[in-house]
Amino acid sequence: MAHDRIHAREPTHDRERWRTGTIDRLEERDGHCVVTVTDTDDGEQVELVVTVAIRDLFTRRLDLDPGESPVGEQVWFRKHGGR
Repeated sequence: MAHDRIHAREPTHDRERWRTGTIDRLEERDGHCVVTVTDTDDGEQVELVVTVAIRDLFTRRLDLDPGESPVGEQVWFRKHGGR
């Protein structure tokens, strides 16, 4: 399975290939994490599929208190295979 990309901090490489958005929802589906993000530019909701390990990595890098939900936080993302 090809996975999407998501960062808690602004990427330092290929910036034009990344979009910004706000996390709406996180859920587990078929052993993966599905992160629903609303694109900052056009308001489109995008479902990103990442591994649970990637979810743990990017949520640790968000400025959250222990137990606080990442919903509402800004992230940088890229769908697999394109913009």
